Amino acid sequence: MGLVDIVSGMAAPVVAYLVITALHLALPARHVEGYVRDATGAKLRYRLNGLWVFVATVALWAASCAAGVLPWDFLYTHRWPSFAGAFLLGLLFTAVVVLREPSTGKSLPADLFFGRAENPQWFGARIDAKMWLYLVGAVMLALNLLSAAAHHALRFPDDPNPGVFLHVGLFSWFLCEYLFFEEVHLYTYDFVAERTGFKLGWGCLTFYPYFYGIGLFALADAPDASAPGWLLVLAALVFFLGWSLARGANMQKYTFKTRPDAKFLGRIAPETVTDGTRTLLVNGFWGVSRHVNYLGEILMASGLALALGQPWAWAPWLYPLYYVALLVPRQIDDDARCAAKYGPLWATYLEKVPYRIVPFVW
Repeated sequence: MGLVDIVSGMAAPVVAYLVITALHLALPARHVEGYVRDATGAKLRYRLNGLWVFVATVALWAASCAAGVLPWDFLYTHRWPSFAGAFLLGLLFTAVVVLREPSTGKSLPADLFFGRAENPQWFGARIDAKMWLYLVGAVMLALNLLSAAAHHALRFPDDPNPGVFLHVGLFSWFLCEYLFFEEVHLYTYDFVAERTGFKLGWGCLTFYPYFYGIGLFALADAPDASAPGWLLVLAALVFFLGWSLARGANMQKYTFKTRPDAKFLGRIAPETVTDGTRTLLVNGFWGVSRHVNYLGEILMASGLALALGQPWAWAPWLYPLYYVALLVPRQIDDDARCAAKYGPLWATYLEKVPYRIVPFVW
């Protein structure tokens, strides 16, 4: 790979993130209130147009490829310099977003990793840092996956692996429905409990768009392994079981947070435990386990690994294993945070919902 290829590859995420940001600012958006509050106690407001930005960016990429401006598999063939460019961007973002804020009282390495500012917003609150990070990460991941699938189709025009297209289709569903339900995610752990630093910034600018697709990146050059049809069906079933758990849990929590007396899906009346001031939900998805949504995320990732049709290959399993490594410590941290916040009420809650993530197991 020559110098021109290296430079153009490194520039790719810079250009992509600038285009995504411009579209985010330019396209119409919904204005909604979230769950977290600013220093005055007012709920933060957000501009949400992620799905439109996703569609517009993918359309621009496809039009550029169709016009011959960009090879269909450019992002795949230049994935390593592209990753390097995103890596540097993640480091630069971390330095800027952290060092401009006052210290939290922790060490500088801790502040750099976890962040200082909780919910920074820019351009007169037209851009929320966390929503922007998840948006650019999701769209860049989609472009990387599409480019890898295009490379596979170009490499094996007569006998492509159908699992590659199933994998990209399921992943695209995951990304599109996440952006469709943007408002729901304003009530999740990331927005409520985390600050904005290397973990979130580098994670979304670099790790999210380049690691989540590692299974496809590893197998895009591999020929069709003739996986049996039942394996692909199983992969889709595991994926959608996980999606049902993750999306159902998040939607039920969102419904309860925004309309405490409403029946979820019009059928499930909320059951709660309360100390008279604070209230916790203990039925439906949230009666199965304390973090059943985490189980859903792990199952979705496992379905995506199976979808590639080569369950013996190790690279696709790095993605679900990452979720295990991420979500188990997060569950422990979140339970500790809730125990401190809710006190005796949390003990009552644990009696009602004894399982952490996996029902009847743990």
